[in-house]
Amino acid sequence: MASLASPGISYYDRAVGDDFDNWMVQLRKGFLELSVLAALAGRERYGFDLVKSLAAIPGLGVGAGTLYPLLSRLRLQGLVRTRLEETSSGPARKYYALTPGGRRRLAAMRSHLASLVDGLDRLPEEEE
Repeated sequence: MASLASPGISYYDRAVGDDFDNWMVQLRKGFLELSVLAALAGRERYGFDLVKSLAAIPGLGVGAGTLYPLLSRLRLQGLVRTRLEETSSGPARKYYALTPGGRRRLAAMRSHLASLVDGLDRLPEEEE
C-alpha cells in the first residue's frame, strides 16, 4: 500500500477535495462552540490563553479573529460571563468563565455529540 504521507499536503487535502473541505468547515463551526465551552468548564480563562489552547486542537483552525466574536456571542446568549483585570504591564485583560446556563449547554452538547458518535459507531461497516 502506498504511503499517504506527502510533504506539505495534509491527509484531509488528499481525502476527497472540495466537498470534504466544505464539510470540514461546517464541522469546525459547530465543534468550535463546544470546544470553547469545554475549555472554560474547569476554570476562568484569559482570552489569549483560550486561543492558544484551542489552536492546539488538530484540525480546529481557530485564531483570535474567530474566537473573540464567538465569545461575544456566547456572552450575549448568557452562556459566558466576563470580567476585566487591570495589569501593570499593559491593557486590562478580559477573563471568561461559564455561567450556569453555559454549563447546562455544554452538558447538552456533549451528550448530543456522544449520541451521534455512538449512532455512527453502530452503523454496520461495508463488507469488501
